[in-house]
Amino acid sequence: MLRFTVATVTYNAGATIRRTLDSVFAQTHAVVEHVIIDGCSNDTTMAEIQRYVERNTDLRHSHSIVLVREPDNGLYEAMNKALQQAKGDYIIFLNAGDKFHSGDTLSEVAAQLDARYNPTRRPAVVYGETDLVDNEGRFLRHRRLRAPKVLTWKSFLQGMLVCHQSFYVRTDIARTIPYDLRYRFSADYDWCIRVMRHGQHRHLALHNTGLILTDYLSEGMTTRNHRRSLFERLRLMAHHYGWFRALAAHVWFIIRALIYR
Repeated sequence: MLRFTVATVTYNAGATIRRTLDSVFAQTHAVVEHVIIDGCSNDTTMAEIQRYVERNTDLRHSHSIVLVREPDNGLYEAMNKALQQAKGDYIIFLNAGDKFHSGDTLSEVAAQLDARYNPTRRPAVVYGETDLVDNEGRFLRHRRLRAPKVLTWKSFLQGMLVCHQSFYVRTDIARTIPYDLRYRFSADYDWCIRVMRHGQHRHLALHNTGLILTDYLSEGMTTRNHRRSLFERLRLMAHHYGWFRALAAHVWFIIRALIYR
């Protein structure tokens, strides 16, 4: 049976972590590994995680939990730790405040993959749509950037069309492509491009589920540092697509932002 690793990276996330833990706990898919990387939180995060672990144990839940608690040098280093811990067929990053769109999300994704692909040729990437929620987990709106029907690594010249939390990657591929720690805000954008390029080089599919996969907490690190992240993303785009295309894309981003303001 297809196995998913859900990776949750935390630091002082006591206010929002319960929603994420409850979402993973509620998944109906039978084989789920939850890797939690905590950077030595000093708030209520660990109390919430401990309650979650006990609840899994008491109910003989089939989901396995791996907890690593140690200092790190930031979000992306912690995510690299999760890559090395993961044992599932696919890895999904679902951080504090984010949750699966429904209890059946992973079951529905697994059913699609089992029906369409030979286990030896599973897609490099499985992706879908994202809804945005507020700090209380209440629906705000559908994500403005929509996942393309057909995704390629060149699609991200138009921006990060697929939210990182709705971008499931084959673990054997993900583990060989760590996040580049030179990038503080946009290493996930760079990582997704490199993963897609690798998958397409191996002639592996990028599978569109057509599903809303994630309810995403809108105020992430990149959102809070929007201007600095834009400059970093411009450099990344130039690296992958060339300066002319990168600059032209950013002119369009400015126009798009004005249109949808």
